[in-house]
Amino acid sequence: MNDYSKFIADCKELNIELSDHQLEQFDRYFELLVKWNSVMNLTAITEFDDVCKLHFLDSLVAARYFDFHSEHKLSLIDIGTGAGFPGIPLKILYPELNVTLLDSLQKRLNFLNEVIETLGINNESGSIVTVHGRAEDFAAKKTGTLREKFDIGCARAVANMSTLSEYCIPYVKVGGTFIAYKSNKLNDEMTSAKKAIHLLGGKVEGIHELTLPGTDVERNIVIIRKTEPTSKLYPRKAGLPSKSPL
Repeated sequence: MNDYSKFIADCKELNIELSDHQLEQFDRYFELLVKWNSVMNLTAITEFDDVCKLHFLDSLVAARYFDFHSEHKLSLIDIGTGAGFPGIPLKILYPELNVTLLDSLQKRLNFLNEVIETLGINNESGSIVTVHGRAEDFAAKKTGTLREKFDIGCARAVANMSTLSEYCIPYVKVGGTFIAYKSNKLNDEMTSAKKAIHLLGGKVEGIHELTLPGTDVERNIVIIRKTEPTSKLYPRKAGLPSKSPL
């Protein structure tokens, strides 16, 4: 097993305690990530310390600002999950979550399905499943089987906040929460995204700035509460949210 002492210390700075079993799960995740990345493009970040900080730790920082514990099992969808971030690290930390990983590339989902099976994280504590498709399709008003089905929607993506909100907020129940993982350059984005968030039925509850422990990497966690049902006009058909943000 790799040396997770730095990762453990970084997690403690975020008030996160990991069990030996959880560390073993992260270790198996890392080994699978490197193995699969040798034959397909999952991530440009493959060095152990970098994966721990820039993927694992970065996925967990939302736990500092949002309580994922609940009397009932919360449902979470990770939109555009890629190599499983932040959905799988959050599932490891909170086994009771019912998680859906949505991605448009089946090859990535094949990798994620092996991770799920190897880590044993789809169990009686809480489920985790993969769904193949574009973000716009499964939240569409007429055909979207996952529209407004989740307590939590999250995304760790490079899309601007207007586009990201249109991808994600339609999946969240009224009263639920959308959590966006963003880089440090956010002020201009949030100014232009306020209209989109309002149109989609959301309200910004908080924007939390932090520097990842042990790095100079700045992050923002944007917490958006779903206060009203999303209009049937949104999301627009595939491609429009990115080509023409609200």
